[in-house]
Amino acid sequence: MTIHQANHSHDLTALTGWFSHDLLIGGKNRPASNGERFDVINPATGQSFASVASASEDDAIDAVQTAELALRGWSAFAPRARAEILRHAFDIMTSRADELARLIVIENGKSLADARGEIAYAAEFFRWYSEEAVRLLGSVQTSPNGQNRILVTHQPIGVSLLITPWNFPAAMAARKIAPALAAGCSVILKPASDTPLTALAIGAILTEAGVPSGVVNVIPSRRSGAIVPAMLDHPAVRKLSFTGSTEVGRTLLAEAARTVVNCSMELGGNAPFLVFDDADLDAAIDGAMIAKMRNGGEACTAANRFYVHTSVAVEFSRRLTVRMSGLRMGSGLDEAVELGPLINQDARSKVAGLVDQAVDAGATVLTGGVTEPGPGYFYPPTVLFGVDSTSPILREEIFGPIAPLVTFETDEDAVRLANNTEFGLVAYVYTADLSRGLAISERLETGMVGLNRGLVSDPAAPFGGFKQSGLGREGGHEGILEYTEAQYIAVSW
Repeated sequence: MTIHQANHSHDLTALTGWFSHDLLIGGKNRPASNGERFDVINPATGQSFASVASASEDDAIDAVQTAELALRGWSAFAPRARAEILRHAFDIMTSRADELARLIVIENGKSLADARGEIAYAAEFFRWYSEEAVRLLGSVQTSPNGQNRILVTHQPIGVSLLITPWNFPAAMAARKIAPALAAGCSVILKPASDTPLTALAIGAILTEAGVPSGVVNVIPSRRSGAIVPAMLDHPAVRKLSFTGSTEVGRTLLAEAARTVVNCSMELGGNAPFLVFDDADLDAAIDGAMIAKMRNGGEACTAANRFYVHTSVAVEFSRRLTVRMSGLRMGSGLDEAVELGPLINQDARSKVAGLVDQAVDAGATVLTGGVTEPGPGYFYPPTVLFGVDSTSPILREEIFGPIAPLVTFETDEDAVRLANNTEFGLVAYVYTADLSRGLAISERLETGMVGLNRGLVSDPAAPFGGFKQSGLGREGGHEGILEYTEAQYIAVSW
């Protein structure tokens, strides 16, 4: 497959020069206290194009203490005042959508179309939670014995540590920051070191929108293993929200337990994509391309395992192969590119290894399956048919443009195969029978189901998983409750 290399001689200053590349603490940008910096790599070329400050433990503790000082004043803001600032952030982000999308392309590698979609999705969290900020309702009732009233309010949980991944650097930051600010919390954002620039840009936007000094602090760092435990051990930190791998999530839960920090965890996925014998194959293929290839497959919601009824498996695989093999792979800001590189060399090596193992176990490669030479971390869209049920590619999160297909005979088989994983984030179901689809959906051990849809993400809906895919929910009204404590007051009148 030809890799379409775009011209990278465009003005990077226009994309990265309007915000600081230093730490954002207390409303001011500053270098790391130890002077350390690290490079940001363009995954399409493998070359550095910027550097950012790398926070030390001292910087991290300073950010926590700064957020603690800002907390009381911010939580005292009227809900409408917080809402207006969030709405202003939405307006600013929307007005700069194109430059932010292009920044994500250079930093993350995804296609420009995917990056534009992410910015629109990210901005919507600021608008949604500007509306939720004024609707944080409590309750009042008479106690069963009639002796007093039960008054319940929602108080800000406090200083919140937000740790975001590289695959959606804008959306994951916005999905955490917006509800935290709406609830009256101050935050420290620790972005993935592969994509720190987008986080710093969002910090600058929030400052411009009127967020008071110290309420939002952004600290990129290559020292995550040192600074995160230090912050979790600080008594001011009362909330941890993490999006990333289940493996790292387990470690963070153990560290948070030392000081009993409230945790929200959006962890790994292993999404099954079920195609039943009565499915509309045109719709199923369209949905498969969205569920599998959004963000090049580098998404926790990506369809990871395709289970297709034997009666339609050959035709489904043929159509999917045609669509996958027809994708234009390339780099940079080429409007025609549909698939960019993977994030780094380790990611590409993992994907290639999973494909090789599946083929060794008997799978047939219908398209792709060979690592692309040349600069950048490219891997072609790949379809595998007849994958052995014991292959690691069916048990691990692929995080790449690979579609492994397995056949099934009965509804019971489909549900059993879909649930045969420690993960439970999302599943996709295609059937023409709505009652059948709903019945199957209720039996799936996942927090979300796309029923005849290849996309489930929505700021207005609760996002999260069952089992080892996480704890808590982001988005919807549930998302703001994650940043509150319910306080009960017994009162008589």
